[in-house]
Amino acid sequence: VIEYSQVMNIHFAPLQGYTDDVYRRLHHELIGGITTYTTPFLRVEGGGVRSKDLRDIRPEHNEGVPVVPQIILKSMKEFDYLLGVVEEKGYTRIDLNMGCPFPMQAKHGRGSGLLAHLDIIESLAQSIRDKNHLEFSVKMRLGWKEPDEWRQILPILHDIPLEHITLHPRIGIQQYKGEVNMEMFKMFYEACHHPLIYNGDIQTLDDLARMEEEFPRLTGIMMGRGLLANPVLSAEYASGTAWTWAKRRNTVLRMHDEWLQFCREKYVSDSQVLLQVKPFWEYQNAWIGKKVYKHLMKSGSFRNYMAAVHAFSALKEEE
Repeated sequence: VIEYSQVMNIHFAPLQGYTDDVYRRLHHELIGGITTYTTPFLRVEGGGVRSKDLRDIRPEHNEGVPVVPQIILKSMKEFDYLLGVVEEKGYTRIDLNMGCPFPMQAKHGRGSGLLAHLDIIESLAQSIRDKNHLEFSVKMRLGWKEPDEWRQILPILHDIPLEHITLHPRIGIQQYKGEVNMEMFKMFYEACHHPLIYNGDIQTLDDLARMEEEFPRLTGIMMGRGLLANPVLSAEYASGTAWTWAKRRNTVLRMHDEWLQFCREKYVSDSQVLLQVKPFWEYQNAWIGKKVYKHLMKSGSFRNYMAAVHAFSALKEEE
């Protein structure tokens, strides 16, 4: 029997198109169990930051929610610009993304692509040392092309004050394919002087308990897809026990209904609302059941979608 000590902080990883300010607020209010919600990264695009990304970090849209903005960059020019944008909104904590594996960012030297540029990382470190009015954290991978590239990067990070390092033990070019490299993670864990957060393929309470047991010095766990697949996992961990299927269903439906109400107030047509609400279920097929998932995701009209939601809410138990 695995026991859950609930000693680790749980952090919600950002996923573009899913964990926006409304999702974060609803999750925090209705479920909770999260120490920090990291925002989807701000990036320079077309000479500035997209208006939707600026809206996402506006303080009035995140009131009462423990939010940390994340930035992604390929140069000191972008770093300075994005830092100014974040500071202007009143934030004093910033997360640096050196882990994103998606080619649209990484091939330009951002995210995990930045791990191949030690000169820029050293310049970042020098700049961070000069900004003692701000707090920084780093999210990274083992490397861009090789799983031991971190050996050159970690000494640079040791030379600057960091709230923590979040490590995803894959390399950038892997994206999310293959297994996480736990052997290399253990080496990083033993070498790292900063508080360390683990990220990667955590799906269940048993996964969390194993990480507690194997890596007792971990500061916390960051989850993204695992929480989208089971939004109440953080609350289950906080309570130390798995919820019943009915309790999970009722809580998730309440969150969905609040999200649906927001979308109906914001968008004019039913088709627009449908486009916004269907992704809510996209990762949750494992626990809601294949039949329910198929009806939700394949509904071609808002009327059919709502019929699928009502059928799900009426189920007595998992089918």
